[in-house]
Amino acid sequence: MTARIEIPKMYKLLIGGKFARTESERYLTALNPKTGEKICNYSRASRKDLRNSVVAARSGFNDWSSKTAYERGQILYRLAEMLEGRKEQFINEVYISTKQSKDSCRKEVVKSIDRIIYFAGFCDKWMQLTGTVNPVQAGYFNFSVPEPTGITGIILPDTLSLLPAVSRIAAVITSGNSCIVIANEKSPLPVLTLSEVIATSDFPAGVINILTGNKSEIIPHLAAHFDVNAIDYCDSNIETSKNIQVLCANNVKRFHSLKDHDWYSSAQNENLREIEKFIEIKTVWHTMGM
Repeated sequence: MTARIEIPKMYKLLIGGKFARTESERYLTALNPKTGEKICNYSRASRKDLRNSVVAARSGFNDWSSKTAYERGQILYRLAEMLEGRKEQFINEVYISTKQSKDSCRKEVVKSIDRIIYFAGFCDKWMQLTGTVNPVQAGYFNFSVPEPTGITGIILPDTLSLLPAVSRIAAVITSGNSCIVIANEKSPLPVLTLSEVIATSDFPAGVINILTGNKSEIIPHLAAHFDVNAIDYCDSNIETSKNIQVLCANNVKRFHSLKDHDWYSSAQNENLREIEKFIEIKTVWHTMGM
């Protein structure tokens, strides 16, 4: 009897809350770096896919930013609950996608869940810490109110496969932003499974969009798109970083880069500053009656 040939899973792109086949119909193969065995196939996103994700992210931003801080915190907490329920699956997927030990994989997954909990608790607190009442001349009342920037492009590093994605997504969306995530190119499987969790959670469609493929093909279009408001560059390629900054200048995008970053460090990742990197401050003046 001939041996049965297993059917490898084909992962699609997460755009607008739905799993979409890439417009180009191209795909790549994920391999186990320990054994060289095929894990799955995944979509190779194109420029058209990026443009579709920006349209979805704009709609998602409108829905997400209009929710109360309490609602955003509850939805993030629900995401952590769902990851906790599938913890063993994520540990196994990180293990077969990287060269890490099983204990190291468990540490990464547990830290990812805890990091979501941290930002879920910050959703209804960061505005009080960032907003201010300003001392101005007599006769006027002046205060500053923080607001989300808009659509943020997140470019993940090719190091850890799950923790960077969770850390940056949580930091960006806590204040009400939507995001477009360019996944880890070497080990995309954990982020692809994360996209399945996101799609079945309570997030409005388009808040989190995840693209996979060759970064060199997608990043220039993301950085140059006029409806993207900010770029969060988490990789280490200096030349790519320079090119992104040049493209960001076209519509004065906010650009942030992480260098020599310790993803396990609570001090570097769990703080108000990570939220403030992608907000705007609106200052309001009022006259005061005598």
